[in-house]
Amino acid sequence: MSKYILALDQGTTSSRAIVFNHEGHIVSSAQKEFTQIYPHGGW
Repeated sequence: MSKYILALDQGTTSSRAIVFNHEGHIVSSAQKEFTQIYPHGGW
């Protein structure tokens, strides 16, 4: 069974996930952007 490392990045405008193998190579990655919600203008 292969082992992997999952790295998660929660940013201001998106979430990102990257899967690395045991040699440090990227196996897969995904990114999902999301809309920011501001209750009032200028926030």
